[in-house]
Amino acid sequence: MAVQLATHVPKMASDAGVTDAARKALGDSLLDAVEHVGEITLTVQRDAIVDVCRALRDTPGLEYQQLMEIAGVDYPERPERFDVNYCLLSLTRNRRIKVKVTTDEATPVPSVTGLWPVAGWLEREVFDMYGVPFSGNPDLRRILTDYGFEGHPFRKDFPLTGHVELRYSEAEKRVVYEPVSLPQDFRTFDFLMPWEGPEYHLPGDEKATAEAAGAPSPAPAPNAPSPKSANPKAEAKTPKTTETPAQTGGGTPADAQATKEARKPRAAKAASEVSKKPKAKKP
Repeated sequence: MAVQLATHVPKMASDAGVTDAARKALGDSLLDAVEHVGEITLTVQRDAIVDVCRALRDTPGLEYQQLMEIAGVDYPERPERFDVNYCLLSLTRNRRIKVKVTTDEATPVPSVTGLWPVAGWLEREVFDMYGVPFSGNPDLRRILTDYGFEGHPFRKDFPLTGHVELRYSEAEKRVVYEPVSLPQDFRTFDFLMPWEGPEYHLPGDEKATAEAAGAPSPAPAPNAPSPKSANPKAEAKTPKTTETPAQTGGGTPADAQATKEARKPRAAKAASEVSKKPKAKKP
């Protein structure tokens, strides 16, 4: 059944035929084309990225006029470990496409700032976070880590210690640079479950085992004397008893009739109360 969209939903041109049109426009520069979950991804040659983007922007029928985003992805196990993804938008047809190139840590990617000036900032972000260089970018510099930071934080093999960090020192009343040091032992996990019996003790576990005599723990120490024999003065000479009403503070017991009334069921009590009410006199 055809889906009827509301009138306020912008119309979108179908992606049917886009892949064939891209193959025709890009030629040998196109390495692969995949359509997944309604999105077309074109993998192209790195050195041809400027010509590819220009063809996708200017070719009738494609018309992806706007660069929306440039994103990096890191795959450390590959020789060319980085993907650089260009997300393009067609304003006239209201559809999107993704263009992808691969590179390594040293090989630069041609800049597309000549096509879209906004690419200058986006390429700086990819360089800052992943270390991917872009040839032709007139202002390639650190932005998000522009304070003497060393390394590129989004790399999956980024070391967590050894680089320089920036912080405000309350003692020196100024901003200081110091080597990064993470004191927590997050890399020394033993991966044991609690019931597998680790040999160390977590804070608080010492109360579960016996300690030596005189230790502050309330747990009894093995072979320790019993509290009774250790402190004989604490033993009472005569047990405390309450044998007379004077000791208990209780009064005399109620008579037999009061006890009988108190033990009546609630319904019987109500019936007896009704029977005790005086009858109204006849006029």
